[in-house]
Amino acid sequence: MTVGDLLRALDRVPGLAHSPLPGSGAALVTQCTGVTHDSRRVGQGAIFAALVGLKANGAVFAPQAIAAGASAIVSESPAPADVTVPWIVVNDARLALAWLSAEFFYHPSREMSVVGITGTNGKTTSSFLVSAILDAAGIQCGLMGTVTYRIGDRAFDATRTTPEAPDLQAFMRDMVAGGCGACVMEVSSHALALKRVEGIQFGAAIFTNLTRDHLDFHADMEDYFAAKRRLFEMLPAEAPAVINVDDPRGASLIELVKRPVTYAINKTADVSPGPLSYSLAGLDFEVRTPHGAVHVRSGLVGRPNVYNILAAVGTAVELGVPIEAIEEGLQRLPGVPGRFEVVSSAADDVTVVVDYAHTDDALRNLLETARPMATRRLITVFGAGGDRDRTKRPLMGMVAARLSDVVVITSDNPRGEDPERIIEEVKRGAAAEIRQSNASVVTEVDRREAILEAVRGASPGDVVLIAGKGHEKYQEIGGRRLAFDDIEVAHEALEARRVKSRA
Repeated sequence: MTVGDLLRALDRVPGLAHSPLPGSGAALVTQCTGVTHDSRRVGQGAIFAALVGLKANGAVFAPQAIAAGASAIVSESPAPADVTVPWIVVNDARLALAWLSAEFFYHPSREMSVVGITGTNGKTTSSFLVSAILDAAGIQCGLMGTVTYRIGDRAFDATRTTPEAPDLQAFMRDMVAGGCGACVMEVSSHALALKRVEGIQFGAAIFTNLTRDHLDFHADMEDYFAAKRRLFEMLPAEAPAVINVDDPRGASLIELVKRPVTYAINKTADVSPGPLSYSLAGLDFEVRTPHGAVHVRSGLVGRPNVYNILAAVGTAVELGVPIEAIEEGLQRLPGVPGRFEVVSSAADDVTVVVDYAHTDDALRNLLETARPMATRRLITVFGAGGDRDRTKRPLMGMVAARLSDVVVITSDNPRGEDPERIIEEVKRGAAAEIRQSNASVVTEVDRREAILEAVRGASPGDVVLIAGKGHEKYQEIGGRRLAFDDIEVAHEALEARRVKSRA
């Protein structure tokens, strides 16, 4: 399509106001080669959307974009006097970018069944479960989320949970070209607030839960929830909204959507489990749904994964997936990278688990899951990220001290902050709690050494939890991204323990 064709699509964007489009000019008949918000990625014939960011207005990069060949600029700022290409002033450049991207890639979401999953915890595991079920039903499913982006058998490193609109739409078009009939997507609060997913036609949506997180970005919990709610405001009337009603925020979402499907463990719901028991071997229970009973056999462990399974089952039955395929898909999925990933073996005398839990609620769920499985002590190694929500740091310390026998506070991704200061803030929360618990608390800034020491000092029967980073293969320290893998270090520690036991 031409640049003019694409710009005229702005007339069809709900809620978008813009200055008059030019009626003629060489730029308008130029073949459009792309849409981008990054002036470094502009090529001849591209449209550059100048976004207003936290640190800069993208309009200042318009000269570089024009010099690189941009055929048009979309901006919230007025055009400079000497501009040489069409300059469209809009009331919301992010909204314009999302819809222009969808239009440029011919709306791939309209050619697949797109399942969006939002909430604080459980998005990744729920997305893997839904994807496994759809694949078992013979529907090739693309996947986008925190751990990976995937098209069929091809997997790509995830740069962020939900990418910017141009990359998101490009990847979805690749899914369609690759034969995908469905796409399962984690939809972060950042993506919703920053309008990256506007213009996507969702075929279903899941709400997992809402707990404290990202308050460095969102003004408060109400603002955080408002971002999550946007996914359900976007849902077509016929699309099922699968909602956790054990979470207090679920009730308001039910009132918002046309086709609510509820799930819960504690409350009456459309999708609910039969009797539950937990072990390291996995989960085996029945799920009652309006479309029949589903017998679950899963290698996933713990109560939080019961919620994730209920969400996946509720979504699948409402999308018409046969019960047999749902059961097969659940059984096929061996686990999710960095989500309660047991890295020790049956030959080890301790159990070591790596998990992504990086909020106080996620840490509580992790510890409550692990506690019944520890025949002796529960040892927890964790930290808190720098340049992020500081309010959760003492809360994480309190949870760890309340539910662990030994707490090792270490670095997570300190980024630009002093790691020792972060550790001190976490430790203050732990100190407040140990007045009423018997937990011992130690600190070690070096994360590798903290993991080695925790495994080295464990006694037979202990469970060692390494929390906060999960699948991540790096640490961000002082502006540098350094190679680091909790799982790799845990394997190193376990091997050292085995060697010592044989000596």
